[in-house]
Amino acid sequence: MHGLCKGWMALLLGWLLIAGGAVAQPVATLDTRLQSLQLTPYVSYHHDADGRADATAMFTLAKSGGFAPLPPDGPTFGFKDGAFWFRAQIVNQDPDEPRWVLLQQYALSDYLDLYLRYPDGHIEHQAGGDMLPFSARPIRYRQPNMLVSLPPGEPVEMLLRVQSQSSMQVPLALYTPTAFAELARDTQFGQGIYYGILLALLVYNLVLWFWLRDTGYLWYTFHVAAFGLNLISLYGLGFEYLWPNWPWLADKSIPLSISIALLAMQQFARYFLELPQRWPLGNRIALGFIAFFLLWAGASLVLPYRITTPAVAVMVFPSVTWLVVESVVLYRRGYAPAKLFMLAWALFLLGITAFTAIAFGLLPKTFFTEYGVQLGSAAEMLLLSVALGYRYAGLREENERVVREANEQLERKVAARTTELSSAMAQLNEANAQLREYSRRDPLTGSYNRRHFREVFEQQLRDVLDGGQSLGLLMADLDNFKQINDNYGHLVGDECLRSVARCFNEALADRNAMVARFGGEEFVAVLPGIDAQGALQAAEVVRQRILNTPVYSGRRHVRLSISIGVHTVAPDRTIAPEEALRFADEALYRAKNDGRNCVRHSVSAA
Repeated sequence: MHGLCKGWMALLLGWLLIAGGAVAQPVATLDTRLQSLQLTPYVSYHHDADGRADATAMFTLAKSGGFAPLPPDGPTFGFKDGAFWFRAQIVNQDPDEPRWVLLQQYALSDYLDLYLRYPDGHIEHQAGGDMLPFSARPIRYRQPNMLVSLPPGEPVEMLLRVQSQSSMQVPLALYTPTAFAELARDTQFGQGIYYGILLALLVYNLVLWFWLRDTGYLWYTFHVAAFGLNLISLYGLGFEYLWPNWPWLADKSIPLSISIALLAMQQFARYFLELPQRWPLGNRIALGFIAFFLLWAGASLVLPYRITTPAVAVMVFPSVTWLVVESVVLYRRGYAPAKLFMLAWALFLLGITAFTAIAFGLLPKTFFTEYGVQLGSAAEMLLLSVALGYRYAGLREENERVVREANEQLERKVAARTTELSSAMAQLNEANAQLREYSRRDPLTGSYNRRHFREVFEQQLRDVLDGGQSLGLLMADLDNFKQINDNYGHLVGDECLRSVARCFNEALADRNAMVARFGGEEFVAVLPGIDAQGALQAAEVVRQRILNTPVYSGRRHVRLSISIGVHTVAPDRTIAPEEALRFADEALYRAKNDGRNCVRHSVSAA
């Protein structure tokens, strides 16, 4: 009964405060049925434009009715200078929950100062925000929070001062410790799913790039990593897990990560859509975006947050819109992978639009607007991953087609080239055969030369030894050849030598003989399978033909005669080529000594 009376007294006191001139806002009553309460319907506010007012002045202003109700869209005001003061009257009717968690459901406020004034007039103060080290927060959580003492049945006046270079978003809620633990658990679970998807996409595409060496997967991985960094900065996870003791980096990470993420988006789009080849003008515009975001990433490290973040946030709209425009243009030009690309960025554009509209106070804060970036980006990244696979499959099919056509063309070229080479080889073989033949011939007379004669003669001598057949050797010398050169000239002498060679070949044509010019005016002939008598008869035939075949020079004709020495190698006899030639040469000199123009056989019995 005492507690009930005390509660009614608190409500009466609240009404008296309202009647005494305070803002006509309902009292936030916490009863045993509530585990949490959104304070927006119970909050009034005041904008301290120069940010110099203190808590005493604001308590006085609130009592005099100087605070206004929140706008219809809630406590979202965009980027504003100065400080905002928020006031609420709270009565706790739950005797089992004297301590509650006050949560600001926005991670990026710089400075928070909470003042609680109790019925006895004393005031408690707590400070928070992301310009203090993360360890200063009573509970390790990504969003600013404070533990408040709300004695049951006592009206407590809450005054919260918020000052920030970021967007002024101050949705406030009270949670019991148990309810807050459940909220943190559920929120962290949802965040874990989302960032798990990002991490899986990051690792998956990084592995694909490592194996395929396709630059598209590298730029996509860069985009996923940069955008993931942007989101953990926006939602306070970076401050919680990565740089808890660096408030400066927590402040700079927002514009820096947005700039890098947008830069990565544009670069990935340039590669995926093949802009340099397919749309040079669009490529130049994309390069302009990239240059801007690169410069702004550097500027975000030195310029104030209130300048860099609104500027880069404003550029999100044209940047993402331009990606959609690029995909539409390329799709209308027949580039099929641009269809999925266009759908992915359209979904992302919706999410970005909703989130940025909240930051500028254009839309109320709801689940879909607050988490629009995550919803849109998850759909965008999944679709882009599918689009990359589709594009890679298309490129692979195109490469296979190109390779197949190239192979077919190569086969045709190889066949044609093989035919050409075969023809060339045949011609080369013929030329080689001719060269070999020329190398064996005397260039003046066309008879075999001395080197070839020696090779064949040696082989024929071995055949005589192995085959049981005799061999005839004729060595001849044109008579008085020097006088012919002196009297008629060397040209006539050359013609005489050619005539002698023809006579030799004609006279011995049916005897399987080999005729060679041995040197100067000397000729030699080898007749296989012939005895001494046959060799003498063949030599006589040659002498007679030469004697009866004059050489004509103008009106004069030159009669020729020749002396021939003959040697016969008997069957199954071993003799060296030099020795056989010596015997034939001795017979030749006998013919010369016997008056020339005659045939003589050697006296050797070889």
